[in-house]
Amino acid sequence: MSQLEPLIADLALILICAGVMTLLFKSLKQPIVLGYIVAGFLASPNMPYMPSVTDGHGVHVWSEIGVIFLLFALGLEFSFKKILKMGAAPIIAAVAIILGMMYVGSLAGHLFGWSDMDCIYLGGMLAMSSTTIIFKAFDDMGLRNERFAGLVLSVLIIEDILAIVLMVMLSTLAVSKEFEGTQMLASILQLGFFLVLWFVVGIYLIPIFLKKAKPLMNEETLLITALALCFGMVVFASAVGFSAAFGAFVMGSILSETVEAQKIEHLVAPVKNLFGAIFFVSVGMMVDVALIVEYIVPILCIIAAIMLGHTVLSTCGFLLSGQSLKTSMQCSFSLTQIGEFAFILAGLGTSLHVTSDFLYPIVVAVSVFTTFTTPYMIRLAKPAYNVVASVLPSKWIARMESNASEETEESETNEMRQLWNAEFRNYVSIMLINSVLCLAVIAIMYYYGAPLIMGILPEPWSGFAIAFVTLFICSPFLWALMRRGGNSDNVNKLWDEGGRLERIKISACAILRLVVGAAIIAYIIGGTMPKLGMYGIFVVIAVAFIIFNSSTSKKQSDLMTKTFTENLNKREQNQ
Repeated sequence: MSQLEPLIADLALILICAGVMTLLFKSLKQPIVLGYIVAGFLASPNMPYMPSVTDGHGVHVWSEIGVIFLLFALGLEFSFKKILKMGAAPIIAAVAIILGMMYVGSLAGHLFGWSDMDCIYLGGMLAMSSTTIIFKAFDDMGLRNERFAGLVLSVLIIEDILAIVLMVMLSTLAVSKEFEGTQMLASILQLGFFLVLWFVVGIYLIPIFLKKAKPLMNEETLLITALALCFGMVVFASAVGFSAAFGAFVMGSILSETVEAQKIEHLVAPVKNLFGAIFFVSVGMMVDVALIVEYIVPILCIIAAIMLGHTVLSTCGFLLSGQSLKTSMQCSFSLTQIGEFAFILAGLGTSLHVTSDFLYPIVVAVSVFTTFTTPYMIRLAKPAYNVVASVLPSKWIARMESNASEETEESETNEMRQLWNAEFRNYVSIMLINSVLCLAVIAIMYYYGAPLIMGILPEPWSGFAIAFVTLFICSPFLWALMRRGGNSDNVNKLWDEGGRLERIKISACAILRLVVGAAIIAYIIGGTMPKLGMYGIFVVIAVAFIIFNSSTSKKQSDLMTKTFTENLNKREQNQ
């Protein structure tokens, strides 16, 4: 008789416990994620009265795969365009909430004498509310179509993005073990660079690939292809210094803009549910009753910090974004819990060995309690508003209730300012995207193209060849950087009908674009042909002039822009 592998026996135990607990919690109309956590506790060595898992490393690997699938599925539900359409209100509210709650969490940790790293990670965990739990609570309570519910879900999307940024920053901090402003700034710039690069290249290439392969695609091949893209990006993200979860989220967000997004989401759901369940079960395995009893006071204090912090600070954040007091309180009372990202951040701290062992079970205990109280806090929002409204002066209430309408009226009074703001955003996006693409081409040529060319041609011919190939590939991006949108109808209207200030702004943007384009050309020529010396300035000016007036570069840029725009909007057009 063959011996069963311990990993398979562990999987059987995990799924049996998870199946029983999810059915029980479903019958009690409680979030299933809590059933997974209880199942993990029952299957862990911390529960002496039941069989427990024996291969902890194998379960940990499965749980990491679960995080990848959870973030990939989150990316599939995410849309960059939706964020742009939300306006500034959710972004202002989300940033204010995260900064405020991170301070509250860090302060709470310091009051208990915990290490700096424990305090920082605790602040990050408390700053992120649970998208899954809130979404389910709104659904169960029939509040999905309420205005405040839409605003909360928008803020949660922003929080999910900022949580990815926070994960990258905390990983960097864990390696350096100290705050270094320059290193943090470099990490954020690197993150922005790769986000723009992956999104632009992904939206340009992946829909074309899926379209060409469509005759060969059935459900099986589409699922395998989607997972291949996901794990390919996971490997790539890890190779350049980001987390695996970040890579999965990026690929999910790219695929969310394709026509096949809904089908991919449907196909991936069972796989995500399986490995996601294993992840949450692994979270439950970290629950240690002895530690919870030992740290019951910090647990209760952290719960109070979440309840009070979100009800006060989040209300202020929503008020700051221009919402009325009633809407702000309804939103803030909905956010009084921690969930998935708290577990992921706690797991990150544990895997990097920078947080104490007690932090994980404390966070799990806090999450369990705040999850149970979420529906009751949502119901409490209106009575709490009535109490506050009866206490505050009526003038204050009237002022806060009129914030949103006043902001809208003010923004609609100046057509020229709106037109300029739209064109300025367009200029920034054009400069950002094309600069990133040029830098990516330069990096690829430096690491791969240059060694190959230098092995074929001697100096100085190899330098000329490297510069020519790099400039040739970059020419459509450089043309767009220096010229695209500069002669649009809106720009002409601003120039003709606007005042002197508008003309100065347009001229300044045009000069800035030329300077950035020339700087990139100078970097390419200076790095490949350093012996030109002062003559290099004339070469840079000549090359910039040629690209600026090149019809070939214009045609290539127009074709790329048209393809990218069509791919980006195709899903909406097909709906």
